[in-house]
Amino acid sequence: MTQNSRYRKRPNILITGTPGTGKTTTAAALAEVTELRHINVGDFANEKNLTNGWDDTFDCYYINEDLLCDELENLMEEGGNIIDHHGCDFFPERWFDRVVVLQTDNSILYDRFTVRGYSDQKLASNTECEMFQVLLEAAKENYPEDIVVILRSDSLEDITKNVEKLTCWISNWSPVL
Repeated sequence: MTQNSRYRKRPNILITGTPGTGKTTTAAALAEVTELRHINVGDFANEKNLTNGWDDTFDCYYINEDLLCDELENLMEEGGNIIDHHGCDFFPERWFDRVVVLQTDNSILYDRFTVRGYSDQKLASNTECEMFQVLLEAAKENYPEDIVVILRSDSLEDITKNVEKLTCWISNWSPVL
């Protein structure tokens, strides 16, 4: 548990993973069950105008990470948040009580990317990211080992099981005293 969690009544969770691993689906389902606040970082950054232009290659906005963190600071201090984002290395360590890295088989991811209409470059980049476990390594490098968990996310059954596991963890969570 993080040092600052003693000031929160509810935990903060980061759900990260390669695009297509089910972060938003998992976070939304978990928020519905637990009544924690789900914050999809991409949507939040767009709503709050925390972007620095458009990336034509990857068909997405560049997020201004400093502005984003400034905007999230008070919400994170309150606790009770599920942050949903593919990146994890720029968030302050003290924000999170649990970091969940979702992983999906590459053949399943490839199909999901194809359905989404990803460009060849975006498809290749994201597939390589999952293959080389880039986001898992980033989570391990930036957060304490005891708060990082890896969950399989190949199917709706996996997502249901993951939500159940995380709901159990939340119900057993208590602030550091």
